[in-house]
Amino acid sequence: MDLSSPSAASTGRRAIRELPDELISQIAAGEVVERPASVVRELVDNALDAGASQINVKLMAGGVRAIVVEDDGCGIPVEELPLALKRHATSKIRTLDELESVSTMGFRGEALAAISSVAEMALASRSEGAAHAHRLDARSGELSAAARSRGTSVEVRELFFSTPARRKFLKTDATELAHCVEAVRRHALARPDVGFAVWHEGKLVEQWRAGSAEQRVVDVLGADFVSESRGVQAEAGPLRISGRAGLPEAARSRSDMQYVYVNGRFVRDKLIAHGVRSAYEDVLHGNRQPCYVLFIEIAPELVDVNVHPTKIEVRFRDGRSIHQQVRYAVQDALAQSRSSALPTPTTETASTLEAAIAAAAAAPGYKPEAGRPPAWFAPAAGEPAAPAYAAGRADPASWRAMPSAHQSALALNEVATLYGQQSPPQQLSPATPAAHAPLPDQAWPLGRALAQVQGVYILAENAQGLVVVDMHAAHERVVYERLKASLGAAAIESQPLLIPVTFAATAQEIATAEGQAESLLRLGLDVAPLSAKVLAVRARPAALSGGDVVELTRGVLAELAQFDASHAIERAQHEILATMACHGAVRANRQLSLDEMNALLRDMERTERADQCNHGRPTWRQLSMRELDALFLRGR
Repeated sequence: MDLSSPSAASTGRRAIRELPDELISQIAAGEVVERPASVVRELVDNALDAGASQINVKLMAGGVRAIVVEDDGCGIPVEELPLALKRHATSKIRTLDELESVSTMGFRGEALAAISSVAEMALASRSEGAAHAHRLDARSGELSAAARSRGTSVEVRELFFSTPARRKFLKTDATELAHCVEAVRRHALARPDVGFAVWHEGKLVEQWRAGSAEQRVVDVLGADFVSESRGVQAEAGPLRISGRAGLPEAARSRSDMQYVYVNGRFVRDKLIAHGVRSAYEDVLHGNRQPCYVLFIEIAPELVDVNVHPTKIEVRFRDGRSIHQQVRYAVQDALAQSRSSALPTPTTETASTLEAAIAAAAAAPGYKPEAGRPPAWFAPAAGEPAAPAYAAGRADPASWRAMPSAHQSALALNEVATLYGQQSPPQQLSPATPAAHAPLPDQAWPLGRALAQVQGVYILAENAQGLVVVDMHAAHERVVYERLKASLGAAAIESQPLLIPVTFAATAQEIATAEGQAESLLRLGLDVAPLSAKVLAVRARPAALSGGDVVELTRGVLAELAQFDASHAIERAQHEILATMACHGAVRANRQLSLDEMNALLRDMERTERADQCNHGRPTWRQLSMRELDALFLRGR
């Protein structure tokens, strides 16, 4: 139908026609080429697929005026150079089966065509055995001889010269340069066997030499990241996860230190990001962002990389399983406390301590006496007593009246219990001479308690110097971990509401409430549809009687809808237990005896994730002797 005809004009309808190739290329370029960094990413992908061992990226004006990517890969035969610039022409795949199990960085065959439609581009390549290189101008199609060794050079100049409107959206040269460097950095992390160099305006900006994977992480992310992170290793069937997860105290305000790779390809995946974030749930403070680099290796047929033209998004066949495996892998890495990395007593030290205890027990003034454990730190009913407070203790009220020699002797009783003595000696009488009770020298990672400051902090001495402990935060974590271990798969106690709470719900919330009714009951929530658009809450968790039941229900329903029920149940249970632990932990301004302080320190050493409280605040800090000397200008 002709658009100029009266019928077409009156209806406003336009005829269906095929788009010209030039417009098709512009549309494709809009999907692939967003800024100079997009060009760098695509060209480095091709260089890696060509088997390059060294890749050089040269930029002018942040990549807007010129981008040159040189590699020493296999090169392109002269007869294939014109074909390389055509849309959907590639050497990476041939069949649908190969598309469903892609193992290369590129495969769509549209990057070079898209780039050439929005910029001036030329290819210079030399394949193995060729007498010399050949250069192809993408705009004119002119093919000429060129000089270079085996490999390929791609020159891109005046980006978006044919679309000035898009060029106006680019940022400053410094900003575009930063994005280009970040694009190369992402490749460098995944390929430590390849050397990378980035030049700008003739000056070397970044360089990463080929080496080991461990050294590449140090070179790219810095030694501080490695020292403030933990190794991640997990394997389950066709899935393997490795990398490093930053400690909670190293978290940042921005998410610029989060790198996830699937089969060597940098990706942004909400499922994986949520899995990592959930592993930091009760150790990260506020809206801080964790730092991590994770490498996920999975059978290519179990992941679809053909989701977006930029190839930065993927889709997993079993996304929930990936989510859980990532979460547990990072959780395991974060479980170990920093105190475990501090020096611990050797076998020789333990033998010396046992000998000292035996000598103290044989002293003339020694009198065994029944003691009692600290009441506030006693184990829950039915829970086995931990070694630190299983044995009898002296009455805390009598501690401050003892001379220092007898405090030392009582500390030996604590050591004996820690080292597995079945019947540790009890409190020494005041007549015991100090010479018979030598004090062990920094026997524990978190040291021995010295004093309490303002009823809030515990001061302890260890081999490194001074340890400062927030007693409420530390005890809160200890209680929380005990509650989690004791809860298991038990259902949360619910409290029926005298008057059900109703709220308007979406169709998805209604469907989730009906399909996950059993899971909701395990969480202490009795939720049922009241009408087609209204849900009624008839019972709530007893431990959260003061919270917003509607907000709680909406949050749980959203979790159940997006992720598996077990994760939603566990997360909700842990939130309830965290509230219980916070209320059950020892409060500030509570005066503790040294016995109680030492018991808390020992439990911190045995507790997972003891470096942070349930809200992500730190529980202890180490001040080394060097830092203490610096405060007083010693040695200057």
